[in-house]
Amino acid sequence: MILITGAAGHIGNVLARELFRRGKKVRALVLPGEDVSPLSDSNPEIVEANILDYPALKAAMEGIDVVFHLASLVAIVPEQNELMRNVNIEGTRNVIQACREVGVRRLIYTSSIHAYGHPDLSVVIDESLPFDTEVGGGGYDRTKAEASKLVVDAARNGLNTVLLAPTGVIGPYDFKRSEMGEMTNYWMKPSPTFSTDGAYDFVDVRDVVDAHIQAITAGEAGEAFILPGNRVTVREYRKLVQKASQVNGREVYIPFKLAWLFAPAAEWYYRLSKTRPRFTRYSLNTLQSNSVISGKKASNVLGFHPRPMMETIGDSVRWWREYGSALKPSLRTVPAVKQPV
Repeated sequence: MILITGAAGHIGNVLARELFRRGKKVRALVLPGEDVSPLSDSNPEIVEANILDYPALKAAMEGIDVVFHLASLVAIVPEQNELMRNVNIEGTRNVIQACREVGVRRLIYTSSIHAYGHPDLSVVIDESLPFDTEVGGGGYDRTKAEASKLVVDAARNGLNTVLLAPTGVIGPYDFKRSEMGEMTNYWMKPSPTFSTDGAYDFVDVRDVVDAHIQAITAGEAGEAFILPGNRVTVREYRKLVQKASQVNGREVYIPFKLAWLFAPAAEWYYRLSKTRPRFTRYSLNTLQSNSVISGKKASNVLGFHPRPMMETIGDSVRWWREYGSALKPSLRTVPAVKQPV
């Protein structure tokens, strides 16, 4: 049986859906009281447990052969920074220990391209770069880097682990309304919509899931694989969404410096309204960072071949039209649970 932590998230629910389609038995680990409607089409065994609650986590792993560890937290507001560190680092430490104690055959950890920090623009980002636990671009980056190092260290100590580091994940089944999902939905409107400077690499969630499934049997213990898709500017992304939506709304272009100036006020508004932001200082900084990324290793070992950007956006637009109006744009909160390890 396969266990997925963070199963109700974007990658998690698509992974559960695809494993179900392939006839695999899945146990979905979700937070107590979490909305599990994203899993309604995949029929998993649902277990409520927090990865910070070690006894509950270990119990959820009994009888499990492969673990996909996807559960993580991005702190949108400063008050969540400590919780983010606990979830992303201590939660991963708990997952590693539980895998050892119950005898899991393979742990597949979903890291992030942000774990590699923001190297100089002249550098092509690939797996030869170290995880950046010192500088990074923000607290999330460092927590993913530290957690990734824990997983690599676990492999050196005998645990069969593989790491996958996707770039910006986009695509359908975005029930939790990610930042880029919010932007896609926003740009579908015929009314004027804003854009700004910058570019990044975005990858289809379904291609990320395919690579995860390949990693069940491919890749040596301790190996990391970066999963990039297509690099586009913000303005190009908006045009593709408008084209797929068959609308031609006026673009309100906001220069980066002006967007940066107003970002703190926007974050304050999102905090008060408890809604998922369309942009933050962190996301704006990311759009200015190095996004020249190589997926050669994942292509050679995992057979990873990302689909065209227009296909992803077209499918996303169709999905948002069908489901978007029924999804509440809210921030995810996670109860803080501490336990002895």
